[in-house]
Amino acid sequence: MGEGGRMTKVYAVVPAAGSGRRMGAETKKQFLLLGGRPLFLRCLEVFAAHPAVAGTYLVVAPGDEEQVARLIRAHGIAKVRGIVPGGRERQDSVRLGLEALPAATDYVLIHDAARPFLTLELIERTLAAAQRTGAAAAAVPVKDTIKVAGPSLLVEKTLERRLLWAMQTPQTFAYGLILKAHRQAHAEGFIGTDDAVLVERLGHPVELVPASDGNIKITTSTDLLLAECLLARAKAERDESLGASALQEKVRGKESPGREA
Repeated sequence: MGEGGRMTKVYAVVPAAGSGRRMGAETKKQFLLLGGRPLFLRCLEVFAAHPAVAGTYLVVAPGDEEQVARLIRAHGIAKVRGIVPGGRERQDSVRLGLEALPAATDYVLIHDAARPFLTLELIERTLAAAQRTGAAAAAVPVKDTIKVAGPSLLVEKTLERRLLWAMQTPQTFAYGLILKAHRQAHAEGFIGTDDAVLVERLGHPVELVPASDGNIKITTSTDLLLAECLLARAKAERDESLGASALQEKVRGKESPGREA
């Protein structure tokens, strides 16, 4: 429950204002098709399906608002409460999205539109963690050995892998906390590589929520090919499961004794 016994208000902010230069494509990354549908719509559908999420605020490049609104209407995506023009950097876009949220917001999930494999379960777990600690972020353990090198590419030190985590989204926060963190970073001219680091700067702990390697971010054309493979595999597994269920029903039907005449 929120303050005064009212229902907790949870919203999502989805930055989708990037240029997608690293994709090497003329079409902006968020408009590229994945499984025949625009990439950015996929996480919006998942947020719409979660009963705790009251709505989503999508942050897009200035000038893209009408195109985005048309696609949302055409695909029947629910719970999109606002389409917000973004800023120069991702951090600017997230801050503008946060500023657009209702004042009564209790918690906010920040999720990159370029991560199309968001799940209801990951929303649930990051939200539960944020309700415990005020700040939580999806992450996976680092598998590779990470070394720090100087300008001459000579290794200076090797980091202890068991302590390292690769950050993902959603990153979920108490609204007042993340809004304060973004406003302070903006005032001080600090640009972080994710939202959690802005909260860390305030001295507030961030709880990591173990996620999946399948929660990939589409950054390059290779990532898009991998996403298509993951999507095809998921569809094949669903089809196989449905086929097995149908076969079981058929077998049970044959084994059931018929009615006597």
